[in-house]
Amino acid sequence: MNIAYLCNSFPESSESYVGEEMEELRSYAVEVATYSVRRPSTPARSSPIAVYLLPLHFFQCLAATCLLLRRFPRIRDLFVQVLHGPEPMSRRIRAFAHTWLGAYYATILKDDPPGHVHIHHGYFASWVGMVAARLLGISFSITLHGSDLLVRADYLDVKLQACKFCFTVAEFNRRYILEHYPSVTPDKIVVQHLGVDPSFWKPLETRVHDSGFYIVSVGRLHAVKNHSFLLLACHTLKSAGVDVRCTIAGDGPERAALERLIAMLQLQEEVTLAGHIPRADLPNLYARSDVVVLTSHSEGIPVTLMEAMAMECVVIAPAITGIPELVLHGKTGFLYQPGSMEDLLIQLRTVLHGGRLLNKMKRAAREHVLRNFNSHTNLSRLAKTFLSRVETEPQAASAAVQEQAHENPVLQQI
Repeated sequence: MNIAYLCNSFPESSESYVGEEMEELRSYAVEVATYSVRRPSTPARSSPIAVYLLPLHFFQCLAATCLLLRRFPRIRDLFVQVLHGPEPMSRRIRAFAHTWLGAYYATILKDDPPGHVHIHHGYFASWVGMVAARLLGISFSITLHGSDLLVRADYLDVKLQACKFCFTVAEFNRRYILEHYPSVTPDKIVVQHLGVDPSFWKPLETRVHDSGFYIVSVGRLHAVKNHSFLLLACHTLKSAGVDVRCTIAGDGPERAALERLIAMLQLQEEVTLAGHIPRADLPNLYARSDVVVLTSHSEGIPVTLMEAMAMECVVIAPAITGIPELVLHGKTGFLYQPGSMEDLLIQLRTVLHGGRLLNKMKRAAREHVLRNFNSHTNLSRLAKTFLSRVETEPQAASAAVQEQAHENPVLQQI
């Protein structure tokens, strides 16, 4: 069985689960080839081998154009969807460009055509992968997380109709898809929780606590993570006389804006933007915390919360999307009403004054992760579900490519 995995960028340091999925499938004697549209901005320390679509190569571009013209009837309906869809003109233009990029990807796959293409995240790579699969006459599937479903769901109706099946990381996401895309067959949408390795993310025997009330937040410095909300909460606690300390781990485009806000709120002594922290060093950071806080506008089910909970840390997060499936309010952590500074401060003060009363919650948090978000169990389930749903036909795929080459003399020469 030969499967092609396609990502927007790979390997991202914050998305180790993608590589873990591929390794699990390989353990089932599946041949998995890794492709990425572009190189990551913050690559993982270990860099698995991947083929990158960008930068483009001249002869591959020529082959892609020929393939697109020869096989245009196979994707004619996609062009119609783009022309008449409700998306703004800028997104339509991008969709046309991504359609051509899908042909480019198909020419890369033609030398060893897979029986199936799987795309991680529903962003533009999912359109690229869908077009390539159409042109090669093979099936494809996608994994949807959070923002790719709730924020940037460009042409998602088309992708959901065309895919063989769709994994999504939360029950909330599945309900959302079936409610907003009623023409999608319910059996096509499969909930597949992410997970963490409990043998790595475990309570440390020696925990070093800093003085004061120590808050940790881990995530990209991106507007969707809403770190400014956490900074405002830190300012309020400081103004109330709390000796607050906060470390935010992660890099991203919002760093300069957050630095300005820290200066404006006079939190230079209290808040540290630590930048990217390697996975191996994160346990020590979590272990120093009194509480791990997430303030995002949109999420799937955050792996960072799973990591912290597996280490028996107290967590606070907004009651949005799939987070309540992980953080059971008052049992495995605390939830606050999204956008409510008052409620966030209530939860922070509950932790501040909780002391040993929180020990039961910490143990329950780890037990919840062990039962429901254990990467070993969930990866095994993913591989078995994946293989049961993929009907690969490598010979048929190869025949389709040979047919294209026969009809297209330029393809034969390249």
